[in-house]
Amino acid sequence: MAKVITFGEIMLRLAPEGNYRFLQADRFMATYAGGEANVAVALANFGVDAAFVTKLPKHEIGQAALNTLRRYGVDTGFIARGGDRLGVYYLEKGASQRGSLVIYDRADSAIAKALPEDFDWDTIFSGAEWFHFTGITPALGDVPSAICELACKAAKDKGLKISCDLNYRAKLWTREQAGKVMDSLCRYVDVIIANEEDAKDVFGISAENTDIKSGALDHEGYKSVAKQLADRFGAEMVAITLRSSKSASDNGWGGMLYDGNEYYFSKHYDVHIVDRVGGGDSFGAGLIYSVLNNKTPGAALEFAVAASCLKHSIEGDFLVISADEVEKLAGGDGSGRVQR
Repeated sequence: MAKVITFGEIMLRLAPEGNYRFLQADRFMATYAGGEANVAVALANFGVDAAFVTKLPKHEIGQAALNTLRRYGVDTGFIARGGDRLGVYYLEKGASQRGSLVIYDRADSAIAKALPEDFDWDTIFSGAEWFHFTGITPALGDVPSAICELACKAAKDKGLKISCDLNYRAKLWTREQAGKVMDSLCRYVDVIIANEEDAKDVFGISAENTDIKSGALDHEGYKSVAKQLADRFGAEMVAITLRSSKSASDNGWGGMLYDGNEYYFSKHYDVHIVDRVGGGDSFGAGLIYSVLNNKTPGAALEFAVAASCLKHSIEGDFLVISADEVEKLAGGDGSGRVQR
């Protein structure tokens, strides 16, 4: 049985080639992606038995999404089938001082129309150790939000560790809606994952002396954010990714972890971006992998940050990287030299 269960939406991603703009493009590359699916794929590539739970249309496009997950070793046995459409998102990748652009076409997707009875959580969680979801899934509507809560209750009853990446998406719901729903769901969560904006957008908790647009990140401010989140929800760990945006092509990258006693900050990476989408999901997967493998908090953070750093070098949302490759970077070998 799967050790880690993730639940959410997988979508068709359509992106112009290279750095073409939507208005220039006459062809789009089709891949599949979604926050919790990205985590499941990364974990499977690390050698973890991971299952992704969702609802997919019972037609060829839904099957193609399912087949993509299988290709990377993800357990798809708990995926419900039904509904009329797979959600789509369009990605225009930015470059230099032009930011990336995402357009969603996901209304009335199969998972958004899912029903609680589509998922037998007692069966799904049998033998599992970890449940992961993000703030994207409850943003899809009242019923997906209710399904998330049912899943959290079942996971808690079975003693699973629960993680949640806040992942606020302004195009899906308001800050007020997110704050109300996530306040309830995060009370089940053991490991909270956020970026430099999520805590402020969802809960109004902001880091002092920090300006993400100018690249100024203050460590003391993030200590306060992590502690406030941990105290408010009783979380065992709070992890925050720290991105300083020099441009759409070049970012500074790091992270912090608070375990209720100590604050840990990772080494800093200067990242030249091939594709940044999925970076936070790769961080979450790295953290889950590390905790499951009993790494110390500092080592867990370094592995998670190295995993997400490497994701920025890979086209598509999925982290197609082995645990050994992550360990190599976390251990200090970031030369990028040819491996012969």
